[in-house]
Amino acid sequence: MEAYPDPDAPALRAVGYVRVSTAEQAGKGAGLDAQRAAIERESAHRGWELVEFCTDAAASGRSITGRPALDRALDAVKGGEADVLIVAKLDRLSRSLLDFAALMARAQQQGWNLVALDLGIDLSTPAGEFLANVMASAAQWERRIIGQRTREALAVRKAQGVRLGRPVKLDAVVDDRIRSLRTQGSTLAAIAKQLNADEVPTAQGGAHWHASTVRAVLHRIDGSTQRLGGRRRFGLKRERSPRAAYPVGDTDLTATNTSSDEE
Repeated sequence: MEAYPDPDAPALRAVGYVRVSTAEQAGKGAGLDAQRAAIERESAHRGWELVEFCTDAAASGRSITGRPALDRALDAVKGGEADVLIVAKLDRLSRSLLDFAALMARAQQQGWNLVALDLGIDLSTPAGEFLANVMASAAQWERRIIGQRTREALAVRKAQGVRLGRPVKLDAVVDDRIRSLRTQGSTLAAIAKQLNADEVPTAQGGAHWHASTVRAVLHRIDGSTQRLGGRRRFGLKRERSPRAAYPVGDTDLTATNTSSDEE
């Protein structure tokens, strides 16, 4: 059923988010203009007050980290400056199932609405709530698949004669998994719990992970790749750092939502 604004209700405040992937697309402006126009039409139709546009030009959609405008939009809804985060196309927000599921969970926990116009996603409706539950289940399945592949990869390396009992350093597949889980919103304790459940050995060959152990791994990974302002950055609260590629198993949402002129 189509939603119409209630004339007696106070107008909801919306923040629009738009993105293109390349500098060439940003220079032409056509992709950004089309996204803004769609958001403006829907906001006017619903009687929303469009308080701000946040624009990431020449930014990849593979990760939700490293995008200052998206960070700004999320801060606006979290801080109560806006009630709705609206995008014209889902792939402008994220191409990752895990990332999108994490954003939906964040919206529900913090009490703001997430709307993607191309797929009719609206968390304020029963259909939107159902979709959130389906996506959360799919993301949980995918995390378990990643865990299974981690174990299989370690088993193959062990069969090849690689010493796993007391390794000098963690296998790269474990590094990638820890970073991916952290950027998806998992706490240090939750990551340690998953690694313990999968019987993944620590860097010193120990059998039990702790939050402090996970923190040390994140510190080493991000500290070896970049320094910003002389300070190492890692973990969820400093998630503007670019993230490494997702491990195999992270679904690309463009499989169901493609765009001919935007990546």
